[in-house]
Amino acid sequence: MTERLKKAIIRLIIDEVAIDGEKLKISATIPLPNKIHPVRDMTKSEMVWSRTTQNHSVLRMSKPKISNGVHEREIVKSDFPDTFNAGATLGPINQTKMERIWNKHKQLNPHTKIFGVGVNTTLKPKVFVGMSGGVDSSVTAALLKERGYDAVGVHIKMWSDPSIPCNFKEDRHDAMRAAEKIGIPFQTWDLTEEYRTAVVEYMIREYASVRTPNPDVMCNRHIKFGVFMRRALDMGADYVATGHYARIRNQESGIMGLDVACDKNKDQSYFLWTLGQEQLKHCLFPIGEYTKPEVREIARKLMLPTAEKKDSQGICFIGEIDLRAFLKKHILTSPGLVRTTGGREIGIHEGLPFYTIGQREGLGIGGGIPYYVASKDAAANTLVVAEGPYDEKLFRQELSITDVNWISGKAPALPLRCKARIRYRQPLQRCRVERQATSDKRQRDSMVESCLVSPVSCRFEEPQRAVTPGQSAVFYSGEEMLGGGVIV
Repeated sequence: MTERLKKAIIRLIIDEVAIDGEKLKISATIPLPNKIHPVRDMTKSEMVWSRTTQNHSVLRMSKPKISNGVHEREIVKSDFPDTFNAGATLGPINQTKMERIWNKHKQLNPHTKIFGVGVNTTLKPKVFVGMSGGVDSSVTAALLKERGYDAVGVHIKMWSDPSIPCNFKEDRHDAMRAAEKIGIPFQTWDLTEEYRTAVVEYMIREYASVRTPNPDVMCNRHIKFGVFMRRALDMGADYVATGHYARIRNQESGIMGLDVACDKNKDQSYFLWTLGQEQLKHCLFPIGEYTKPEVREIARKLMLPTAEKKDSQGICFIGEIDLRAFLKKHILTSPGLVRTTGGREIGIHEGLPFYTIGQREGLGIGGGIPYYVASKDAAANTLVVAEGPYDEKLFRQELSITDVNWISGKAPALPLRCKARIRYRQPLQRCRVERQATSDKRQRDSMVESCLVSPVSCRFEEPQRAVTPGQSAVFYSGEEMLGGGVIV
């Protein structure tokens, strides 16, 4: 392939974009130089991509424009590659992407000829797979390769406390071995600074503010479907994939829905409520269609080195260390009184950030009565505990939710009757979601105009135990996860 011809192919001109049924057609012209082959003298040819809803793009030849050269012949489909990923790009095709496409064609099948030059006839959709070193992400990568994707395994190095034993090297080694067994390239991306800022510092701030955050939600929002996804797409990926147990569904309206996994015991949709349409159209969750035992069995059949590896537990950057011990390294202790919901003083706490609503263990209070944290009075620096698991002060029926995100990108009509959960794996509870009243007219008008409708109030049919500020409340309709927000 001459430099002249390569540059001509890169100078692709988009002529027209049109909708034809369920397909999106992009008509484009690629000017080719004269006398590129002795067989014919061609000035230019026109090509049309048909882009399906699965983001696969098929190149079809339209009637070419041929000069009056002596050796003219009708152009045929075999003269050009069958498929191009470039069809998935709606807008001007830049030189970097066209160079990646052309180089990929040359690498995959150098024996196929176009005007005497070796190219490939297909280009697989490219996916970067987040490989943690566990069985779920290993099987994710294996399934995608089996389904024809051009998969690249990526192990993300997260931040960890230098003084705490870390499994990074072991997990990375397991991920690398799995990628080698599957037969895909493997990379390690160092996102320690991004993770420390977006997840670790966020978690410490929230605990210091006497709330109980969910770092897994923030990791998904800012790291896996934030930094990782953006970098992958910038490097030419069509998708990113993770080992999450959830399912993405293309709806007739064109909106992408997020459904619970087939394995209800492993469903992780609760942690994905911050995703939107822009992320979902680039996401793949292949193991959402399987149960955990089936995933293990697939790993065994493929003889993946992670087939029998135990699932990780706890917060990844803390490891086996006690959460309170970690927090004490970053938050000053401020002891105060412990009172019962009836007002009796029964002890001294070490600092409100080190306790969470509903907690029973580690209170340091004797007497034979089981005490549970009911609330935290920051103004008085007092820990309020319930006497027994059925104390009414341990329950709330209505709660406020802020930072609300709706998966569809548009708020539903409120009030909304649906189901919700306020902690992972909690059975779904019937509730009514309403726009929260506000005395601030500007805020009220802004919420209506933007359709974000945040904050909202959620009233459950039955009182809920241990409603915890900082945790996530996530809404469902049937098997569809609608969205969620942070409990105030």
